[in-house]
Amino acid sequence: MRKPGPFNFDNQVIRYCLGSGIIRDQGNFLYNDTKCKKKTTNFINIKGLKVKQVLLNELKIINPIQKALAAQGYSEATPIQAEAIPHLLEGLDLLGCAQTGTGKTAAFAIPILQSLAMGQGLLKGKRQIRALVLAPTRELATQIAESFTAYGVNLPLRTLVIFGGVGQAPQTRKLEKGIDILVATPGRLLDLINQGFIDLSHVEHFVLDETDQMLDMGMLHDVKRIITYLPRERQNMLFSATMPVEIEKLADTILKGPVKIAMTPEFSPLDIIEQEVYFVDKANKAALLTYWLKNNEYDSVLVFSRTKHGADKIVKELNKKGFTAVAIHGNKSQANREQALHAFKKRKTRILVATDIAARGLDIQELSHVINYNLPEVPETYIHRIGRTGRAGLGGKAITFCDFEEKPLLRDIQKRIGKTLPEVKEHPYPLVNTVIVPKAKTSQQAAAARPQKPATAKTAAYSQQGAHRAKPNPRKIL
Repeated sequence: MRKPGPFNFDNQVIRYCLGSGIIRDQGNFLYNDTKCKKKTTNFINIKGLKVKQVLLNELKIINPIQKALAAQGYSEATPIQAEAIPHLLEGLDLLGCAQTGTGKTAAFAIPILQSLAMGQGLLKGKRQIRALVLAPTRELATQIAESFTAYGVNLPLRTLVIFGGVGQAPQTRKLEKGIDILVATPGRLLDLINQGFIDLSHVEHFVLDETDQMLDMGMLHDVKRIITYLPRERQNMLFSATMPVEIEKLADTILKGPVKIAMTPEFSPLDIIEQEVYFVDKANKAALLTYWLKNNEYDSVLVFSRTKHGADKIVKELNKKGFTAVAIHGNKSQANREQALHAFKKRKTRILVATDIAARGLDIQELSHVINYNLPEVPETYIHRIGRTGRAGLGGKAITFCDFEEKPLLRDIQKRIGKTLPEVKEHPYPLVNTVIVPKAKTSQQAAAARPQKPATAKTAAYSQQGAHRAKPNPRKIL
């Protein structure tokens, strides 16, 4: 009996054996259950992941882009770059199943830049949007645009990123001057299309990045509307870390005979991330966090809070204790979020507190620790959280603070990942409260709960009078 892989494969499938391999091709499916029999040569070992060594200058990339890549310190292609770039340079559509941190942005940005620079479909007069990239969050969109700018620094091409949450005037002014590459979040793009600021009829290259996140955030309806504004003849690229049914259906509607690439590591990121749990009363979590930061070595820490208010409260407590910490969440302005993220990436602050939504799309290299200040409601969210410290085969550590009420959530997580998290018992704030304390009643709830005094004849009379006075006057209503 055949087991379905992440999505159907045809004879265009690209197989990439990582290390001893866990990929084999049989029929129309990708299997992850046996070892790859094919012998591999010319492998190098990168933090536990063995990948075939391919130099970027072997991929027929034009000199201006090669110089820009060299200036960024890049010389070797990642597996997805080595496989995707040649096919994309030929103009083929592509379906990529790959995690963030595998180098997929460069895998689609380099071929797009090269195609536009070589004048394929070059228009006379005002610049037109010839490449469109959709991303789920403004942080990810900004990072993609920065990559296009960095790789295309030696090319006469203009890139613009647009997203909501900020004024549109600066964005529309740049649009009016003309651009070649547009990176956008779906909502702001639709707004500007409806206002007549954007024409997508000249798009030659269309990219959907982190498509599964768009699905999670309810954006696929907007994406489908945007696709109706695109010309039929175009190159399409769709990237997603997972392939649920909805994304498979979307891929079938927009991709034409695509090359399909799945980067399947020899092990799950969960296998290379050290995970621990601290049982602690909810009231002592802030004190435990301070204790942990004072008594452990770390390069950078991403602390996850369930709520925006909670994130601000954590930062306030840490700042009081002398730590430099910053928060990002939906209530922060875009300028504040960019400033906080920049400070964290440059190690001006080593503690970033974020909500799950705000952290989506963040590409933070070499993140040493993730701390779950609150447990997420969904086990998959836990996996996404801690996976940020295991990017591209790098190890890391994930710490979870669990109070008594969160124990059922922890059980769900442990069932999902198939292991019990080791408990750290040696700390000054052990779990004491083992009962759920009911929330304090409001004054209205307390009043409603009080036993009512039996009505006397006098109080009953007053009640009847009040009821009589309370009758509405139909004339006044009219």
